[in-house]
Amino acid sequence: MPRTMPRKIIIDTDPGQDDAVAILLALASPEEIEVLGITAVAGNVPLELTAKNARIICELAGKPDVKVYAGCDRPMAKTLVTAEHVHGQTGLNGPKLPDPLMALQDGHGVDFIIDTLRAEPAGTVTLCPLGPLTNIATAFERAPDIIEKVQEIVLMGGAYLEVGNITPAAEFNIYVDPEAAEITFRSGVPIVVMPLDVTHKALVTPARNDAFRALGTPVGKAVAEMTDFFERFDKEKYGSEGAPLHDPCVTAYLIRPELFSGRHVNVEIEVASPLTRGMTVADWWGVTDRAPNAMFMGDIDADGFFALLTERLARL
Repeated sequence: MPRTMPRKIIIDTDPGQDDAVAILLALASPEEIEVLGITAVAGNVPLELTAKNARIICELAGKPDVKVYAGCDRPMAKTLVTAEHVHGQTGLNGPKLPDPLMALQDGHGVDFIIDTLRAEPAGTVTLCPLGPLTNIATAFERAPDIIEKVQEIVLMGGAYLEVGNITPAAEFNIYVDPEAAEITFRSGVPIVVMPLDVTHKALVTPARNDAFRALGTPVGKAVAEMTDFFERFDKEKYGSEGAPLHDPCVTAYLIRPELFSGRHVNVEIEVASPLTRGMTVADWWGVTDRAPNAMFMGDIDADGFFALLTERLARL
C-alpha cells in the first residue's frame, strides 16, 4: 500500500491544557501531520498567554523550530470572555514548565494564515481551530480568495445534546466569538466538528492518566499534571470521573478518522438572542430544508483514542 503524504495543517489555538495535548499529539505524528505553523488566539486566557503557552508546548515537545504567531487579541464584535476558572491563571496550570526561549514569529497570525493558503497548492492545507474562530473568520473576511483553497476545517466547538458549558445553550469556543463562527460555518469550506457530545466521552480516567505518568518522560509527566489540575473543574461540575480532552479529538481525527462517527448536517450559529447567543443549532434529525454544511461528530472510540494518544506521546 503506497505511503500517503502527511497532511499539512495550521493549528489555531488558545492553550489551555487540552490544547496543549492536541499540539503534542500533532507534533508527535509527523507521518500523518505536517504542522506548517501555530497561530494563537485569545480565548481560554488572553493572547499574551496563549502565544506564550503555544511556545512552551513546542519546547516541551522538543520542537522549537515550529513557527508560532500571535493572532487576534479580541473577538470580532464583543468583549473577550476567558476561562481561567477552568484552566488556571496561566492557562497551563498544573505542571511547572519553564518560560519559552523560542521567539514569536514576526507578523500577525491572520497574515500567516492568508499567506500560507495563497502559497500552498489549492486543497492541501487543513485549518485546525482549537479555540474561538476569530483568526479564521478574520482571514476569510480579509482575503476571501483563500476560502476555496482550504482543504478542510477540523474544529473543536459547539454541542448538540450536551448543549452549553459556558452558558446553558453555548459551548465556550463558539460563545466567545459567535460572529466569527457564523462566518466560518457559512464559508462553504468542508467542516468537521468535534462537539462536547464527543469530547465529554474522551475522559481521562485515573488509569488513563497513570498511563501518561508511567511514560516516565517530561511530556508524560506534564500531561498527567495538566489533567490532574484540569479535572478538578469537570469532576465538580459534571460529576465525571476525569477531565475531558476536548481539543486532542481534532488531532486524533486527522490521524485515525475511524475513531469517530457522526452525521453530515446543517449547523447554524445563534448570534442575536441574549438567551442562546453562541448556540450551535445542529439539525441532527433533518427537520429543516437547510443544506448540510458540517460533519457533526456524535461518538468516539475512547479506548482507541487513548491508546493512540499514549503511544504517540511516548515518542516525545
